[in-house]
Amino acid sequence: GSCRHRCCPGRNNACWVPGARRAHCYCDSYCQRTGDCCQDYLATCRRAAVGCAVGPWGPWSGCSSPCGVGSRARSRQVTVPPRHGGDPCPDLKQRRGCLGQHPTCGTAK
Repeated sequence: GSCRHRCCPGRNNACWVPGARRAHCYCDSYCQRTGDCCQDYLATCRRAAVGCAVGPWGPWSGCSSPCGVGSRARSRQVTVPPRHGGDPCPDLKQRRGCLGQHPTCGTAK
């Protein structure tokens, strides 16, 4: 069987073609895990794969707590989504701890 006109992203049980001895061979990107890809899968389908691309990290936010323990966050955007079984996107958000030290923290009323 040939994947020439049938390459599918992800796991897709309907993405098969007749193979040798009436067996199905698959053209979805999951076939690499299950080992039942058509012979030309890598040459035909992986060439069309596009991995995820992301932009730069944005700035860290202010501390979520003006006094004491809090957290900061930052994010980035997907610039090119993955297609045809390409590499998935990395984390788009990060969080880290911080200690809020606003000038009014030490004053008691």
